[in-house]
Amino acid sequence: MAFVLEIETSFTQKYIRNYITSIARRYNINADIKQEESKIVCAFASEHEKLQECLESIAQELPASLFLKSSNSYRIDKEPEALPELENEYPLNLGLCPSCQKEMFDVSSKRYYYPFSSCSCCGANHSFVTSYPYKRQNSSFKFLAACKSCQAEQISIGFKEGHEINSCHDCGVPVRLVNKTTERYANDSGSFRTMFEVAAKAINDDKKLLIKTTFGYRVFYKANKLNSESILLMINASKITDHLSLITEEYQALLSIERPILNVTVKNEELKTLLGVNTSYVKYPDEGFSILLCAELQKLGIDYIAYEECDKNYDADMLMDYDLEVRSQSDMRVFLNKDDLFIAEGERVSFPSHNFEEKSLVSVAHEYVALPEKGKMLFDSMENFESISVNRANVLEGVKEQFHKNQKIFLQDEASFISVIAEHDAFDKRCVGAYFDEEPSFLYYDGKNVLRIVPPKEFDGSNIIEDIKNLRDGSDRLITNLEKNVLEIYTKLSSLQEKKDVKLFEAVAILLGLEDESMRGVTKEAMKFVGKGGIQIDTHVTDNRFDYAAFLASIISYQLAGVSTSILSYSIFESFGDYFNEILQELKSKTKATEIILCGTHFSNQSLFSRMQRNLKMTPPLMNKCYPIGKENTVVGGVFL
Repeated sequence: MAFVLEIETSFTQKYIRNYITSIARRYNINADIKQEESKIVCAFASEHEKLQECLESIAQELPASLFLKSSNSYRIDKEPEALPELENEYPLNLGLCPSCQKEMFDVSSKRYYYPFSSCSCCGANHSFVTSYPYKRQNSSFKFLAACKSCQAEQISIGFKEGHEINSCHDCGVPVRLVNKTTERYANDSGSFRTMFEVAAKAINDDKKLLIKTTFGYRVFYKANKLNSESILLMINASKITDHLSLITEEYQALLSIERPILNVTVKNEELKTLLGVNTSYVKYPDEGFSILLCAELQKLGIDYIAYEECDKNYDADMLMDYDLEVRSQSDMRVFLNKDDLFIAEGERVSFPSHNFEEKSLVSVAHEYVALPEKGKMLFDSMENFESISVNRANVLEGVKEQFHKNQKIFLQDEASFISVIAEHDAFDKRCVGAYFDEEPSFLYYDGKNVLRIVPPKEFDGSNIIEDIKNLRDGSDRLITNLEKNVLEIYTKLSSLQEKKDVKLFEAVAILLGLEDESMRGVTKEAMKFVGKGGIQIDTHVTDNRFDYAAFLASIISYQLAGVSTSILSYSIFESFGDYFNEILQELKSKTKATEIILCGTHFSNQSLFSRMQRNLKMTPPLMNKCYPIGKENTVVGGVFL
């Protein structure tokens, strides 16, 4: 007989499976642990004397994950015959697991206050990879020989088993803290702790601290004044809900092993005044440097600070640095409410990945590549690979390099659209969908090919004022009144005619008079609105294309009428939601499609997605499950075009 623990998950990465495997191996319990399409199935030898102890350890030590859902157990007749094997063929960048964090704060540990602490299943392992296969000699750690103790851990059963970049104070990385007059080094537990104490006090004294973290360069500072790039770093887990209004799922997500960035509602009035908005991007400390810094800040009574992703040239008061190459990944930003969870953008956790059936091709998009490896496609940053022999290359439009003599160009929206089909294995279904990342487009999959039914119309700001003037009779008066009553906005709108690559929502933000002239600025303004319904913005189609002039003219009309920017911003997304629904339902009816697909980063907007949820209640849309809905999914779709 075997005892079976079944855990529901939609994610294909295997770090949770490997945690369970490590624990089973520690107790020497035969088990068959498989990760299937929608679940992790763990069959344990039911007669083993330490099975109950093993299950209790899993409950206590398994890190919380965004992607774990319900679980159940049952028994089957087939008995497992061997210990389960770890599947660590490629490294990820994750938060630190409970065991590694405990070790980092254990004064008797050889990794006490060691910021490079991690194990084979957690931490910044991908950051130090320089090429494949994943071995120490193919990482930044190749210059550091592991001590005998760390070598023993790598070949012993436990969380460090197979940990290619295992290190500790005895064989690890010295770190220096530099300001304009002094320089100090840390290479043991005492000097590291002193270094983080000094760094925390500097931040408390309103100094800016630039740290080369294991996830790349970040600048940390007191949250006295934030800018558009600032992320609130919540330090004290027990006080997070004092400052933020969170649903249970959001609180759990912040503390999960994935450590995503969330856009959440601010509750604390002092913090709300400081931010100037009702919502903020927030995060909980994820890697060794951030965790140790925040531990010292918490001792000073600080509940939160701010940080930004940056590069080594950022002008800060102090610098914490070390001599290892680090390749940073963009953070995972997650959309989350009581009903839905999806990755809005970011590389971490989704990349690298080993997924789908192998094909003799490479897919190239943005800075990512997909190539065949051991029966599946391996997705990762292009810089980690050199060359491979395949039959063809699929390359995103706009990429100038020639990767193969048999090279095919594909389009961003088509690739994003079919990546969703691939993740849901919906190749035998008819699908219609919308892609929205600045310019909306509509697509159809007939079971064989992807077709652009309503292609995107690139926004052109070079003639926008004349386009609005010539929209219809009387439209010229809109521009006259805008110039007369809101000269600053008119001047900025006029200046767009001289700029290249102007985005639609840059123009929208200018018309709304926002400081952050981007989609992000409009999104933040929309979140200030607390009413139940907005006003209708013109989102009509002209000649089968979205009419930008009519859309912007409508915003100008309401702006001149004195409608508040928060209502206007909210109404823009609400109106887009109705626009997408109207066209999708029409296309679905005409094509007899059974599935509706949404992709593109802009669908992670809370106001827009809530409207889409309401409109598509009877036909819930398919979206990416393991990859971001934005540009990062393009390399996945490129495999199937």
